[in-house]
Amino acid sequence: MGTPARDGGVPAAISELVATATGRAHRDDPVRAPGGGPAGNARLTSWTGLVLLVLLAVEGATLLAIGQLLGVHILVGALVVPLVLLKSAATGWRVARYYRGDPPYVRAGPPPMVLRVIGPLVVATSLAVLGTGLALVAQGPSGLRPLVTVAGISASMVTLHQVSFIVWFAVTTVHVLARSVPALRTVSVRAPRSQPVPGGPGRAAALAGTLAAGLLVGVLVLAASPWWTTQWRHH
Repeated sequence: MGTPARDGGVPAAISELVATATGRAHRDDPVRAPGGGPAGNARLTSWTGLVLLVLLAVEGATLLAIGQLLGVHILVGALVVPLVLLKSAATGWRVARYYRGDPPYVRAGPPPMVLRVIGPLVVATSLAVLGTGLALVAQGPSGLRPLVTVAGISASMVTLHQVSFIVWFAVTTVHVLARSVPALRTVSVRAPRSQPVPGGPGRAAALAGTLAAGLLVGVLVLAASPWWTTQWRHH
């Protein structure tokens, strides 16, 4: 992985990432009963990722008018928490099975090296953004007060939320650009398949249940955010 690729001296890791992002490189996911094995895992991860992509696009749009859309920002931010946990669990399951030497997952192979490196950062920064956001809801106006001061620079929970978002956005952008085309290919009805992938109803139920749980969490968190939705703009 560390040697240059033939195409113009581009490092092999970057070349591999570009090939995956553009759909030129395709991972062969074996099908195993009863849940589908690596192929079933890929479908659950892809569907969850695509739903997350839509919701995060809505969340990003609220930043353009955060003063008027803070309630939507809080609702959607809380809604995605269970989805992030589901995607992290599905990805973690695949990683664990691969490194334990499970033959179908070993045959499918690992993701590109760059994605393996930034994967833990994507998970950690996602949890940081969501965790600081939920902490802000719980703290109310206290979230604007400095938590720590270093070299004359004060940082509040709002600061931590903003900084974690910036780091999250950087690493997640790479992840999304690399994974969008493969995910669309995986869930496409036109994608070539040598055999049906069992476990579809279970995956659909898991995703639907997670969305329902996310909606419930979003409504509860929004109900617990009256200070932010009614008084924050005055501060």
